[in-house]
Amino acid sequence: MGSSRLIDRVRGAQQRYKAPSGLGGFSDNEEFERIKRQLHAELIDALDFDQVGQTPREELAARLRATLTEQVELRSLPLNRLERERLVEEILDDILGLGPLEPLLRDPEISEILINGPENVYVEKKGLLQKIPLRFNDNRHLMQIIDRIVSAVGRRVDETTPMVDARLTDGSRFNAIIPPLALDGPCVSIRRFGTVPIMAEDLVALGSCPRPVMEVLRAAIRSKLNVIISGGTGSGKTTLLNVLSSFIPDGERIITIEDSAELQLQQSHIVRLETRPANLEGKGEINQRDLLKNCLRMRPDRIILGEIRGAEAMDMLQAMNTGHDGSLGTVHSNSTRDAIARFETMIAMGQSNLADKTIREMIARTLHIILQQDRLPDGARRITAVTEVTGMEGNVVTTQDIFKFEQRTIDEEGRVRGAFVATGVRPKFADKLRKNGIDLPPELFRFRMEV
Repeated sequence: MGSSRLIDRVRGAQQRYKAPSGLGGFSDNEEFERIKRQLHAELIDALDFDQVGQTPREELAARLRATLTEQVELRSLPLNRLERERLVEEILDDILGLGPLEPLLRDPEISEILINGPENVYVEKKGLLQKIPLRFNDNRHLMQIIDRIVSAVGRRVDETTPMVDARLTDGSRFNAIIPPLALDGPCVSIRRFGTVPIMAEDLVALGSCPRPVMEVLRAAIRSKLNVIISGGTGSGKTTLLNVLSSFIPDGERIITIEDSAELQLQQSHIVRLETRPANLEGKGEINQRDLLKNCLRMRPDRIILGEIRGAEAMDMLQAMNTGHDGSLGTVHSNSTRDAIARFETMIAMGQSNLADKTIREMIARTLHIILQQDRLPDGARRITAVTEVTGMEGNVVTTQDIFKFEQRTIDEEGRVRGAFVATGVRPKFADKLRKNGIDLPPELFRFRMEV
């Protein structure tokens, strides 16, 4: 593999590095970063990347770590043990991993990473955004990390294609936009997903959804009602979609369609489809509508559309209404009423020759339940409305709330206080549940739970 010769070259480069005179310690973070950059640059200059590509990652990491540790110990740098380990790990992360992103990606509590140029990094923990003292060396350093991510999935980002979507090896969704579109340097958004899927009991325990509401949703999914989850960005729509999909019986054939694969279904008979962007010549794009049309030829029992955002809304409603009932999807909107309006707009975009009343009649005949999922000011994600689509009245789609969350106040600790309330209305879909052998007790529709 030539790895011994590679390590010799690394050692030679490091021996050319001298500690700066007058350095009294690494308490100064800027000094630490400067020294790390110098050592890192020497190491990169010495690497033969043809040999790096031929050397197994585990072997290369072990050899580089041993060499770096040995050479750091031989220097006159005033490093304690923790600083030596930090220096070695950060250089290894830059060479073999994603640089400063590595410790963030190893932290299971971080759900989102937002980078606004090399010096402004924010993370989301427990639903709240916070700035952290982490930075990249400069725009070039950040661009190297972005290139490393997108090249691993066969995509590229440069001035001609300054926007890119990709997926990390752990399934996290990655988006980057670079200059000239981003004026203050490259911007990166990484949305992470837990390695262990959140289950229904977890949402109940977290206070995101009361048990009575979960029992009604479980019955609705098993009885093949068509359910749409509405909410804003980061409100937890995909997590809730995962939970609801877990109620689908294992024997059914499920086909998922997503822009970026995020769903973590637990059933055995699943076909996962993902869209494809256009190539550099602007050709080869496969969008959700294309996948949905092909999906109908693949004998699905249920279709799960990760996010309905365009002309595929019409095809999804037609599928739900022609033998693929029990299908699920999400839509961006601020309320269950807004979700219906968004469906009207998206269908009109794809089928401009349809009358408004025809579109609304299709929505009223097809959709059964719309769930509103919101992220509250304290970072908590909760189902704030369970709305049944009941039909048409004149030229209007009629709905009724079955459950809702009433927010009252925010306490001294910043937590939202309120109550989950059943409106007392027994839904019309209860008759369909009964036909499927599920008779929900009246108490489910007469509860109140303070949170």
